[in-house]
Amino acid sequence: MLIFTLTNTDERKNDSSVSACILALAGGDRSRLAELYELTSVQIYSFALSMLKNSHDAEDVTHDTYMSIIASAESYENRGKPLAWIFTLTRNLCLMKLRQRNKNADYCEENWEDTLAVANGLSPEDTAILRVCMESLTEEELRIVVLHAVSGFKHREIASLLSLPLPTVLSKYSRSIKKLKKMLADGGTE
Repeated sequence: MLIFTLTNTDERKNDSSVSACILALAGGDRSRLAELYELTSVQIYSFALSMLKNSHDAEDVTHDTYMSIIASAESYENRGKPLAWIFTLTRNLCLMKLRQRNKNADYCEENWEDTLAVANGLSPEDTAILRVCMESLTEEELRIVVLHAVSGFKHREIASLLSLPLPTVLSKYSRSIKKLKKMLADGGTE
């Protein structure tokens, strides 16, 4: 395994090179885009991939980041950490991609069973009990529980995705979990 480390001098040199490229782009010098790409593409792609968990989406966001840098270069203020500014652009684009992905994704209630069974190694009996318990939830409660517990979305993201206030999502999730715990304690019957 090959590990690259930058000394403080190298980091400052890299930061000043990246800043110089951004400032040149702000001045209309598009020839510096290739240099900026060479200096930052690995970090931007890696950051996008860590957020999106999908190489195609990470490639799209990497491309969009450079387009955004060109469009926003005039608003860049050199404060010594140009990658922080670039990562902010990248993060915002990743969040937009995730929202877009979630809005376009069809929600299928059957999928939660397969995902949960595989992820947790549930036996067919456990899956059957869980199915009975989950059927006791309303459609909205089921969506909130599945998005949080199975898919790993944060409550704030679920609120945004479902266009619900955050307190509503929190209370529905809490009530749903209590309802599921009670049903499991009662053996899957109401």
